[in-house]
Formats: sequence, C-alpha cells, structure tokens
Amino acid sequence: MTTAQRIWLTPAAHEKLQEELETLQQWTDDNIDSSDQNAEAVRRAQQTRIQEIHEILGNAIVGEEPPNDGVAEPGMVLTIRYEGSDDTEEFLLGTRGADYGGIEVYSPSSPLGAAINGARVGDTRSYELPNGSSQDVTLLSAVPYGLRKD
Repeated sequence: MTTAQRIWLTPAAHEKLQEELETLQQWTDDNIDSSDQNAEAVRRAQQTRIQEIHEILGNAIVGEEPPNDGVAEPGMVLTIRYEGSDDTEEFLLGTRGADYGGIEVYSPSSPLGAAINGARVGDTRSYELPNGSSQDVTLLSAVPYGLRKD
C-alpha cells in the first residue's frame, strides 16, 4: 500500500481550489446534452478536474510554512542557477493546479523539482532534460513562500 504525498498549499490557494470545486460540482449531467460529443468531452474534463481537486484537498497541508532553514522543500521559493551560464530562475516548489499568485511552480515530482528537493543552499544537483542530456543547477536560496519578497 502506498502513502499519499502530502501537498503544501497556502490558505488562499486552498480557498480557490474549494471555490473551483464548488463551481464544477454545480454542473450536472442535466446541463450538458449527452448526445453532443463536445459536451461529453467537457463533462469528462470536468470530472477529471473534480477528481484532481479532491486528491489535492484530501492531502493538503494548509498554511504551515516550512522552516526557514535553507533547505529546498514544498512551500519554499527557490532561486537556482543553471550551471554553465549566469541564468537564474525563481520558482515555488509546490503543487501545480493551484493558484499561487503568478509565481512559477514546479512540482516535487517534476525532474527539476525531484532533483532539487532536499538540497541545501550551495548544493549542486543534476536532472535529466527531455532530450536526454543532463543539466546541473545550484540552489542559491530557499525561502518559505510567506517570507518571500515580491
């Protein structure tokens, strides 16, 4: 038996997901002409999204900031540098499918997220790119989402 991964959410992201779920659940099969193939595809997409939101909310940790210890983990805004260049990127290590106010989000199960999760500031990690090559990244900073500077 597998244990579901806990999902970090801000209170605002949690509330928006609940609102989206309520909106989707208000739609009934009576509102969609089941003889229309496009409408059926929309209904299936809605059901898939409802299930996805249920899974996120069912595993959510809401409003608990991770410790401000410089370790990359869900709920942290990370700044990384791509090796071989001066390019940096800032993103939230969190759950895609929730609204975090415009910041880029990488899932801990994405290639970059999995590689950087657990790293300490100054650590260099490697992950595989879609073309099969490897990319090294260095963690420059890790700050809890609630403490980040906009």
